[in-house]
Amino acid sequence: MIVDFVTPDHDLMTLQGKCVLITGSTQGLGLAAAEQFAAAGCHIVLNGFASSEAVAAMRARIEDRHQVRTWYASADLRKPEEITQMMTAAADTFGGVDILINNAVVRHADAVDAFPAEQWDEAIAVNLSAAFHTIRLAVPGMKRRNWGRIINVSSIYGLRGAPNRVGYVTTKTALIGLTRAVALETTGHNVTCNAVCPGTTRTPVHEASLNLMTAREGMSARDAERALLAGKQPTGRLIGPESVAAFMVFLCGPLGGDITGAVLPVDGGWSAM
Repeated sequence: MIVDFVTPDHDLMTLQGKCVLITGSTQGLGLAAAEQFAAAGCHIVLNGFASSEAVAAMRARIEDRHQVRTWYASADLRKPEEITQMMTAAADTFGGVDILINNAVVRHADAVDAFPAEQWDEAIAVNLSAAFHTIRLAVPGMKRRNWGRIINVSSIYGLRGAPNRVGYVTTKTALIGLTRAVALETTGHNVTCNAVCPGTTRTPVHEASLNLMTAREGMSARDAERALLAGKQPTGRLIGPESVAAFMVFLCGPLGGDITGAVLPVDGGWSAM
C-alpha cells in the first residue's frame, strides 16, 4: 500500500481566537509560552507577581507584536477564592478558557527533616492544588464547547527523585497523576490533558546561578553552563524556554489532538540516562 504524506499547511497550526490562561506567566517559561501562544493567534491571560509597570509593558509588547488581546490576573494561587475569581473573570472577558497552562511554581531547598512546614504547605498549594482548582473550573466550559487543552508543567523531577527537594519533587510527581486522571475523564469531549517535563531551563533563576559561577569561578558562560548541568542533561546546555513553549503550542493544535494523558520530557536527554 502506498501512503501519500501531505505536508501540513501552516494554517493548521493556528489557534486563532482561542483564549489561553497561563499561570506564572510574568517571567521565564510562562512568559515564553505567552509569546508563543500569542504568535499562534491566542488571546492571553497572564498571571503572576509583577509591578503594574512591568505588566503593562508585557501586555503592550504582546498585543502590538501579535495583534491579540491580553488580560492580567494578579490572583494569589495559594488562595482558592482568588483562583475562582481569576477563572470567572477570564471566562467573562474572553467567553471561556480554551487552553489552560498550569505553570506556576514555588521552590524551597532543604532536607526533609529541616523542611519548614509552611514551605511544604505553600508548595502543595501553588504547585499542585492550584492546578486542581484551575482544571475543575475550566473543564465544564471545555466540555460544553467540546474543545479544550490542558497542559500541566511538571519537571524532570516529576520523573526522578532528588535530595533536598522534597516539596518540588512531590508536587511535580503528583501533577503527573493529576494529568492522567483528568485525561481519562475528558476523552469524550475533545479535551486533552498532558504533562510536559522540562529539564533545567534557561530561566531567571538559572541565569542567576550561571552569573554567580562565572563571577566566582572566572568561567566562561559556556563552561559555567556545562558545569551546572554536569551529570544531568547530556546535551550540556540549558533548555530554551521558547522550545518548551513551542511544543506546548503543538500539543494544543490540531496535529496534537490525539495526544492525551502523556508525560513528555523536554530535558536534553536527562530522562534517558
